[in-house]
Amino acid sequence: MNKLSERLAREHRRHHGVDPAFIAYAPGRVEILGNHTDYNEGFVLSAAIDSGIAYGLTASGSGECRLYSADFERSVACPAAEPGRSDSERWSNYSRGVLAFLTQRHGFSPDGFLGTQIGDIPIGAGLSSSAALEIACGLAVAAFHGVQPTPLDLARIGQKAEHEYAGVKCGLLDQISSLFGRADSLVFTDFRSLDVRTVGLPPGTAFLIANTAVKHTLVDSEYNERRQRCEQAAAYFARVLGDRIKALRDVSWNDLEAHRGSLDPAIWRRAAHPVGENERVLKGVALLEAGDAAGFGRLMFESHQSSMIYFENSCPELDTLVETARTTPGVWGARLSGGGFGGSIVALIETDKAAAIGRTLAGAYEKAHGHAIEPFLVRPSDGARLIRPV
Repeated sequence: MNKLSERLAREHRRHHGVDPAFIAYAPGRVEILGNHTDYNEGFVLSAAIDSGIAYGLTASGSGECRLYSADFERSVACPAAEPGRSDSERWSNYSRGVLAFLTQRHGFSPDGFLGTQIGDIPIGAGLSSSAALEIACGLAVAAFHGVQPTPLDLARIGQKAEHEYAGVKCGLLDQISSLFGRADSLVFTDFRSLDVRTVGLPPGTAFLIANTAVKHTLVDSEYNERRQRCEQAAAYFARVLGDRIKALRDVSWNDLEAHRGSLDPAIWRRAAHPVGENERVLKGVALLEAGDAAGFGRLMFESHQSSMIYFENSCPELDTLVETARTTPGVWGARLSGGGFGGSIVALIETDKAAAIGRTLAGAYEKAHGHAIEPFLVRPSDGARLIRPV
């Protein structure tokens, strides 16, 4: 993080000719347990990671914002009062949206600024660089204007920017994880109440990410089908079990089994995944608090099996990596991370065996699928913060 903020300061001086007066940093995130539970008002365990986005700014002395991406080496200007969207410089829409909604939410007249963004999150690994950018920008712009949004307020501003300026209908998991992360800990979020707390990891453990670089077709339609089936299941249980059922979060595994013969089999299978995931997350919290890495790892393997059988959001490439991890010394557990249908797996490992585990996963993957991957270690890290001024 310190090296990234130093790079940010250099790029800001090089492009804008002045030092940044404000610098903020926000980490990316990885989902550890609780797959497709957020929109079912359930529970998720995630982690902020040790790479992210730094954002710096200085007053422009006018009503104009001049934004620069050091990663893309692109710049664009927009009026602070009406930042609008850009079809040609889409990377800037996250900053534009955050500025617009922060202004709207807190009711101030925005001043123009010179902004620079830079990141070190691995591209295409599903580690949410977009949310990190939104949060880093939000912290810097809020400090520049002397306003203090609460963390959840800032998370919602980032989400709204992503919905309405970037066109991505994300949940709040990414922004919450980036804001509430803590070193060597997981972020436990209740997506009904939005209560958030952290749970420590057992000493000597970390996470290995292995990115397949695969994204299968029809992902949007597949996602929509699964969400619809979950909503249909929740509506069914509300009819038969009464007002205590507000979402799938309120349905137990025993409820599911008791009604297996009454539900459409496709709806039952889809519902089984988030219902099982919610129970796994709660068990996982208890296991982490007891320092039981092996027990927690077994839940990760169970989660992936549920993805394969019930939700069908895995794919052969992800399955190869998880099955290899299952028999690799030093791996406690592994599962797909994120929406599925491609992307990455995350494995809970013994930190000092990371290099050997990475080689084993990469070798098995290349043998099975014909191309190389480069697994990399991530450590749960502290959440977003303002660096300058201190």
